[in-house]
Amino acid sequence: MYVVDRDFGFAPNPFHGICSLATCKPRIRNKAQVEDWVLGMGGKRLDATGRCIFAMKITQKVTFNEYWNTPDFRDKKPVRNGSKKMLLGDNIYSYNEITGLWTQAHSHHSFADGSPNVDNLERDTQSTNVLLSRHFYYFGSAAPFVPQRILDGLGFKNQMGHRVFNFDEGRSIIQWIESQYGDSLNLVLADPFDFDQSEAHYSVKTNRVTVK
Repeated sequence: MYVVDRDFGFAPNPFHGICSLATCKPRIRNKAQVEDWVLGMGGKRLDATGRCIFAMKITQKVTFNEYWNTPDFRDKKPVRNGSKKMLLGDNIYSYNEITGLWTQAHSHHSFADGSPNVDNLERDTQSTNVLLSRHFYYFGSAAPFVPQRILDGLGFKNQMGHRVFNFDEGRSIIQWIESQYGDSLNLVLADPFDFDQSEAHYSVKTNRVTVK
């Protein structure tokens, strides 16, 4: 469980019937396993403290190369002259085992001219895992407030980093989401908070977003 600072629809990417976490959060992508849940809460920047932006039950965990080379995930590759959804594709990395070099596609994490942003690449590839979910809830800018009693029970605080709970500890928030929003499974209920900046590029070095 972590606080989402920016919500473009890139990390996570909830489009094309699969919610994917393929960039950022390398520690989560390293440790999380199939059947685990990953939850993203809104933060101060989005004026969404205490609201749940997404919840995904991991149904598959693949490597960057598997993600890149599997036809089922082709729609997740970014298309820079495409729709907002295609601009924000997160299937951006492939690794050449012969040369030992990474390729970073023209994307939200590259520079505006399509050249690789090495700082983003080095951070993203601290984990070579991609988390995928075909059992997810993505609320985006319609993120609901989680009852305070549940957040208090988890000891939730709006802060950096992520918290890990065993399922018995986290059961209350999962049960609340599934009981209240079961009809919304695998749907994008609203646009991401930052969807209007879909053409933007982010750099971890400056922690800034630029729009060409």
